[in-house]
Amino acid sequence: MDLIDLSMARGSNEDYTRFLDQVCERFELDYAAYAGQSGIGDAVHGYVNYPDEWKLHYARKGFHRIDPTLHEAGRSIAPVDWQRLERNERFQSVFRNAREFGISDRGLTIPVRGPYGDIGMFSVTRDCKVDEWARLKKRFLSELQSVAVHIHDNVMQSDSLVQLLRYPALSTRELEILQWIAAGKSQQDVGDILSISHRTVEVHLRSSREKLCALTTSQAIGRAIGLGLIFPA
Repeated sequence: MDLIDLSMARGSNEDYTRFLDQVCERFELDYAAYAGQSGIGDAVHGYVNYPDEWKLHYARKGFHRIDPTLHEAGRSIAPVDWQRLERNERFQSVFRNAREFGISDRGLTIPVRGPYGDIGMFSVTRDCKVDEWARLKKRFLSELQSVAVHIHDNVMQSDSLVQLLRYPALSTRELEILQWIAAGKSQQDVGDILSISHRTVEVHLRSSREKLCALTTSQAIGRAIGLGLIFPA
C-alpha cells in the first residue's frame, strides 16, 4: 500500500488543507486528516494538517502500513474512537512516535463508503482529558460525520485524484515489457531482448496487471494503450 500526500502533489489544490484548518478551528480540534482509497489499486491518498516534520516521519517509517486508526476504520461502518485501540501494539508504536511531535493519541476516525468501492477515513485529534473528549465528541460527532462525507466526495472528484488514477505509476521496465508484448513478442522473446529471465518478465507483467486493474495481460495492454502509456503495434 502506497501513501500519496495530495497536498504535496504537483498542481494540487491547497483548499483542502485550509478546509482542514477551518474544521479544527470550528470544532475545537488540534489536527484533522483525510485518507481515501478509490477502489482502484491500494494506494492511500490524503490531506492532513499535521506538522510537516510528523508527516515526513510518518511516511519514512511506513506507519500507514500498520496504523490501526486507518485499518480498523477501513473495516468499520461506525466511527472508531481511538480509545478502543489503546491496547493495540501497533497503535502504541505509532503514537509513541506521534507524542514526540506534539500529537495526542486522543482522537476519532470516521469511515465513509462510496458507491464504487471507494472508502474514506476522516480523522480528528485533540489533546485533552477523557471526560472533555467525551463531551466534545457528543457535541460534534454528527456534524463531523457530515464533514467526512463532504471531503470524501470532493476528493474522489478532484482533478488531483483523477490524474493519479488515470495514469497508474507503472515503472519504465513494466512499460517496456508491455510495449514488446503488444508488438507480438513472447515472454521468452522479451526476456532475451532485455537480457532478463522470462520469470522476471512475468513478475513485471503481474505487477502491470495489478496496477492497471486488469485480469489478463491482453486487458492490461488494451488499457495501457487506451491511456496512452504504450503504443499499438
